[in-house]
Amino acid sequence: MIGAGHYVALSVILLALGVIGVMVRRNLITVLMALELVFNAANLNLIAFSDRLGDLSGQVLAIFVITIAAAEAAIGLGLIIALMRLKDTVTLDDADEMRG
Repeated sequence: MIGAGHYVALSVILLALGVIGVMVRRNLITVLMALELVFNAANLNLIAFSDRLGDLSGQVLAIFVITIAAAEAAIGLGLIIALMRLKDTVTLDDADEMRG
């Protein structure tokens, strides 16, 4: 049977991959995908412990995190479009020149 420890271990792996992706990558699209991994790791923990404790508050909080992640993705895609129009690239090294 799969217990809460398995979900926590998977969540730690997802969190580590997400943090490494944010720190190492220079492509804005890849960094946004790595941030989504971090959000998914948090959601997995919330839902696993919510199920374990028999309480729905963790699942409700996970829905709020999904909503915030969707807003972050929309803003990130807007930044990608703006950077692509300005510099014809999506590397983070060129993003510092977008300041107004």
